[in-house]
Amino acid sequence: QVQLVESGGGLVQPGGSLRLSCTSSGRIFSIYTMGWYRQAPGKQRELVAKITGGGSTTYTDSVKGRFTISRDNAKNTVYLEMSSLKPEDTAAYYCNADILSYSRGRSDYWGQGTQVTVSS
Repeated sequence: QVQLVESGGGLVQPGGSLRLSCTSSGRIFSIYTMGWYRQAPGKQRELVAKITGGGSTTYTDSVKGRFTISRDNAKNTVYLEMSSLKPEDTAAYYCNADILSYSRGRSDYWGQGTQVTVSS
């Protein structure tokens, strides 16, 4: 069974930095696009950033220049480096991955979410 486990969330002051990690485990044959989404209270879940298997990246406009997504294919892990954090970045952050597994074929998977709170 494929699982995505996130870590790295927490409370940070405005202007601060955090690094999120998400590791995929299970009987994985290949991982395609990996991404980070976020959902603030009362709002819809939105894409923050994504990275393809080839390393191409996409960012939502509000985080460009502040967040960096990367991946370590040997570790089945995707990272989100967040800097110059703002209160409006406060949300639950969710990892997403497009995975080809031995048991389910190609499917979309989500992590359980990690809370990021930006407040003084």
